[in-house]
Amino acid sequence: MSKTVTQQVLPIIHHRKPVASSKIFHIESLELEFSNGVNRQYERMAGSGRGAVMMVPFIDEQTFLLVREYAAGTHSYQLGFPKGLIDPGETPEQAANRELKEEVGYGAKRLQFLHRVQMAPTFFNASMTILIAQDLFAERLQGDEPEPLEIVPWKIDQIDSLLTQEDFTEARSVSALLLMERWLRDQ
Repeated sequence: MSKTVTQQVLPIIHHRKPVASSKIFHIESLELEFSNGVNRQYERMAGSGRGAVMMVPFIDEQTFLLVREYAAGTHSYQLGFPKGLIDPGETPEQAANRELKEEVGYGAKRLQFLHRVQMAPTFFNASMTILIAQDLFAERLQGDEPEPLEIVPWKIDQIDSLLTQEDFTEARSVSALLLMERWLRDQ
């Protein structure tokens, strides 16, 4: 059963003003007018516009790789899938291979698109492409991580226990895990 999507009229942006900026983000204030005449001020973060990638790398048919790395937002170490920004001029697949080599020491002979997700679209305009990485081969590139990442192999038959890990909470990684599980089921 397909659902009919009602086409909304986007609000008119009357004014945009930069509020703050860093190396990674730009925050802007928007003065909006909605189709019903209501005026509101919103703030949003603008990413680089290049996007990011997250990979579910399979070291063999039954085992995928995770990384444990420092997360400044929560001042904790988080377990999740390898990920990173797409560099200028790179395709998502090229970025995925580079990030795999930097973060887990492997490249992939096969990369398959799973899904593209938006991160907090109500106030952030960044997207992430999630890919399955298979037929891995050893190759390491120097990355920009301040310390070596812990590489954690995980068995497919232990997916439910991964969801109970206290440090596996990042929504993008949880989404990638569930998308990977559906992908495996459809194979």
